[in-house]
Amino acid sequence: MDNPSLSRLSRPQLEALIVDLAKRWLAHDGLWFQVIEADQGMSAAIRYDAAAWSTFTVIEAKRILAFLGLPPGGGLEALEQALPLRLYGFTNKQDVIRVDAHTLVLRMNSCRVQSARARRGLADFPCKPVGEVEYAEFARAIDPHIRTRCLVCPPDPHPNDLHCSWEFSLPAEENEDT
Repeated sequence: MDNPSLSRLSRPQLEALIVDLAKRWLAHDGLWFQVIEADQGMSAAIRYDAAAWSTFTVIEAKRILAFLGLPPGGGLEALEQALPLRLYGFTNKQDVIRVDAHTLVLRMNSCRVQSARARRGLADFPCKPVGEVEYAEFARAIDPHIRTRCLVCPPDPHPNDLHCSWEFSLPAEENEDT
């Protein structure tokens, strides 16, 4: 799609637009969740959210791979490049840490959703069941051999400077080329 408005924007304006678009997406995600929660309760909303994420996260992974020009099956190297380009990468403070040749860790140091809830005096959103689907499916779409493990995610207790953390790994024999 050719949008002439984009060609008039400076690089800082384009970068700000990317962040703003990600925030708009996150606002929509939260609003539809709240509608279902109000109508059918938290349990149903989490169930529907997990179902939606199981599809969306695969679409997001495939689009990022295409954007980067990477084929599926690129292992942890591809995942390391893809994670910062997720929409969450533009709204949350996160680190992608290469532990060793077989392990990668994502640390969500500041989560926009959890920070907003805290400002409103609400408990953490118990997002672990959704995250387990979201991160595992994203990693699997990057490379079906990647295994995902939750290290911490609400409702788990967590330190103030970390909202959630996910470990991605490949068995040693599948990482021999690295």
